[in-house]
Amino acid sequence: MKRSSLSLGVQVGLFTLIRVLINTSYRMVYPFFSFFQGGLGVSVAAFSWVLTLRSFSGVVGPLLAPLTDRYGRRPAMLAGMGLFVLGSGMVALFPRYLSFLIGLFLMASAYQIFLPAMQAFLGDRVPYAGRGRVMGLTELGWSLSFILGIPAVGWLVERVRLWWVPFGFFALGGILLLGALLWVVPRDPPGERHSAAMSRLQIRGLLRAPHVLTGLAMGLALTSANEMVNLVFGLWLESRFALQLAALGAASMVIGASELLGEGISALWVDRLGKQRAVAVGVVLNSLAAVALFLLGRTVAGALIGLFFFYLTFEFALVSFLPLMSGTFPAMRATVMAGTIAAFSLGRAVGALLGPLTYQVGFGLNLGVAILFNTLALLGLRQVHVAEPSHALDGLGGED
Repeated sequence: MKRSSLSLGVQVGLFTLIRVLINTSYRMVYPFFSFFQGGLGVSVAAFSWVLTLRSFSGVVGPLLAPLTDRYGRRPAMLAGMGLFVLGSGMVALFPRYLSFLIGLFLMASAYQIFLPAMQAFLGDRVPYAGRGRVMGLTELGWSLSFILGIPAVGWLVERVRLWWVPFGFFALGGILLLGALLWVVPRDPPGERHSAAMSRLQIRGLLRAPHVLTGLAMGLALTSANEMVNLVFGLWLESRFALQLAALGAASMVIGASELLGEGISALWVDRLGKQRAVAVGVVLNSLAAVALFLLGRTVAGALIGLFFFYLTFEFALVSFLPLMSGTFPAMRATVMAGTIAAFSLGRAVGALLGPLTYQVGFGLNLGVAILFNTLALLGLRQVHVAEPSHALDGLGGED
């Protein structure tokens, strides 16, 4: 028992480290936008097109996830890390615009392959009643990439002044972590693999499962709500307080801290509260935080406090939502998780489309639409149920 627990702890630690590396590579282009753009010698429009193309990597996960359910979690995780090394190595060895464009797409696609396979691996091995804590710990890789990874990249580029050097470190780190995956993650038991006929049958069943489809719609609504604020809060701070650098710098620290705290609280409490109850609490508190942001946003301090709680409660709700979805259709767990991540991406796109339009009326309307999306998510939550025997133990013995 002790050996099994230790093995799981090592695996979770490795998965979190991998997520820090990949998330750092994903998030670094935003604070260092002008550095990479200048290094490539391209226009802002040309550089932005790279990021637009990268966003289409979200379709890779749902397309390939059925193969993960058929052939196993370990091969998919190894393939994802191999693709990450290929993409980052391409940019480091051939530092040109075309290789940058292709490399970033490959690196983002690698994440879309690795993440659902990792979540399905944990879902297969950790009982539902304790799965929230384990998944929540791996989610720390998102906030830690901002708190640790981005400053490390900043330190590096400040000294070498060569835009492609970070990609060499990503490739090297990816190779080391790929070797660790081979060593730490066991082969999938033969019984966990599905035949082609069985996979087709299960996909049809998944597409006819209203509780899964409702869950995907709910994920879309949650991220749409967040993006309504996420996309324009910088513009709002700049126009309201005329303190662009100070306010946005402080906001970045606030968001990083709130993400870390939200993920940590979810990891500690989601299994005790019950996944469904935790998501409901997070969504309700997020809506209240939106109201508080509107009321407190008359001063810089008030705005930052409001943003802190808005992002904290969102992160708590989102991280709690992942283990809930992992139990909705165990036979196609990787496909469900890939669909969930794709729904998050689609929600971001919806928010990115609506956010600037509503902001023309005023930031208050953005907050109002965010609350509306949260309300839709809450309405769908009761239709999302778990299809695992151990779910009855969730939330201190209460039915989830």
